[in-house]
Amino acid sequence: MHCPYCRNTDTRVLDSRVSDDGGAIRRRRTCGECKRRFSTVEQMQLTVLKRSGATEPFDRQKAIDGARKACKGRPVTEDDLACLGQTVEDTLRGEGWAEVPANEVGLAILGPLRALDEVAYLRFASVYHAFESAEDFEAEIAMLRAERSVSPPREAEREPVTTG
Repeated sequence: MHCPYCRNTDTRVLDSRVSDDGGAIRRRRTCGECKRRFSTVEQMQLTVLKRSGATEPFDRQKAIDGARKACKGRPVTEDDLACLGQTVEDTLRGEGWAEVPANEVGLAILGPLRALDEVAYLRFASVYHAFESAEDFEAEIAMLRAERSVSPPREAEREPVTTG
């Protein structure tokens, strides 16, 4: 590590702290030559392995933009999309990927999008899974209905309890 002040390579770590989300480490350093202090941040680089074999850094905004297209005209806010993007990134980082295959990014988007808005989920899934017919949509809708019938209703959908 070069000192940003005098460019000397003799630096020493005084303190290291992991960020709240665990995605970065902040280190407080001192220069052996000029004795000045400075901080560095080390962040895990998440890269996406594209189908072509090329790699590029993971871009949360690209995941959000893809979900935003699927959500067009739906009652989904920008805050909802930002949370979805964070969830996707957290999921990918949590699985320990250094290089994430591109299709895993799509799979990581599908789950949170289904919970956010089923219509948007169907739109995204139709592109991601390359639906070719109405039967493909019908099969996916049947799967959604089957899952809904076995899972408990969400808080907002439950019947109010009355005592009387």
